[in-house]
Amino acid sequence: MNYWLMKSEPDAFSIEALARMPRKTAHWDGVRNFQVRNMLRDQMRKGDLAFFYHSSCAVPGIVGSMKVSRAGYADFTAFVPENPHFDPRSRPEKPLWYMVDVTLVRRFPRPITLTELRRHAVLKNMLILRRGNRLSITPVTAKQWHFILKLAADT
Repeated sequence: MNYWLMKSEPDAFSIEALARMPRKTAHWDGVRNFQVRNMLRDQMRKGDLAFFYHSSCAVPGIVGSMKVSRAGYADFTAFVPENPHFDPRSRPEKPLWYMVDVTLVRRFPRPITLTELRRHAVLKNMLILRRGNRLSITPVTAKQWHFILKLAADT
């Protein structure tokens, strides 16, 4: 099993929006970075677990957990000219972009903030904490995953 951290701006897609979806499941679409596309396409598997991270907001942080409920498949939003994620280079017969489906596992009682993550030495190597990291999806180690779950449980 792999562990991930998946960032979304809450104004675009929030954990509350995921909780309102049928079966609390949605496709994670609109990724337009080749490194992240490769993770979606080649590394994320059904059953993997991910943290939902609210970014570009007043208090950025981890707000819950999800599971990957469908492994990578063509991001169909790239094929729709009216969609903000449209990319004319991507075609159904030769997709350029990929997405996964995620299902909410649980919302945390409080956000595990970026500031709080920085306070713990065990998390110092998390990619989200590296200066200049702009990737919307990053891998998380099993040790980091379990430590953060403990932080969430201690509230």
